[in-house]
Amino acid sequence: MIINFNKPAGMTSFGLVKKVRAITKERKVGHGGTLDPFAEGVLLIGTGKDTKRLSKFSNADKSYCATLLLGKLTNTLDTEGEIIQEKSIPELSENKIKKVLKLFVGESTQIPPMFSAKKINGVPLYRLARKNIVVKRRPINIKIFDAKLLKFSKSEISFSIKCSKGTYMRVIGKDLAEQLGTVGHLIKLVRTKVGDYSIQKSTTMESFSKTWKSLNQKVHLNQ
Repeated sequence: MIINFNKPAGMTSFGLVKKVRAITKERKVGHGGTLDPFAEGVLLIGTGKDTKRLSKFSNADKSYCATLLLGKLTNTLDTEGEIIQEKSIPELSENKIKKVLKLFVGESTQIPPMFSAKKINGVPLYRLARKNIVVKRRPINIKIFDAKLLKFSKSEISFSIKCSKGTYMRVIGKDLAEQLGTVGHLIKLVRTKVGDYSIQKSTTMESFSKTWKSLNQKVHLNQ
């Protein structure tokens, strides 16, 4: 089966996989596209034979809502890291932010951040980053289909993005801050859609666990 989970912030994608494996007792459990620990939202989990379908979802277009904190840059580009640079924030306007966001729409390339699950010679980049090892990464092709401003204040910008697979929203946040003349990192990230699966129709781990136990009890009673 394929389960549309709303992953909570603070949990790793593999952590969710382990919980599903423990509940369902399935040996084969996987996810369709890593979601950063600090991020939340749609994470598709496949069990049994349906794990073979997960690559389809990994390659699907995705949608996000993000909040960018301006003036401070962290080494992870999110709330998990340490502040490595601070810079003053220029005066912002709705028109200015919208113009900059439009620059991101279309095809471009992105260099994966060191703090990411992408592997180089079989080793996840984040393991190297934790040892302060920086390696050369090849740019990847991405496509931004839509970029919208949701709201903003003097130091924070909330925006939505619809993009192709492999797009790092943390890099989008960093680049957006730079285009506005400062630095920044994401303080909130919600994946709202993966292919046709939306956050509105997702389930929580608590809800899934209760439903699974209820179904098993009914099966047991009918035997």
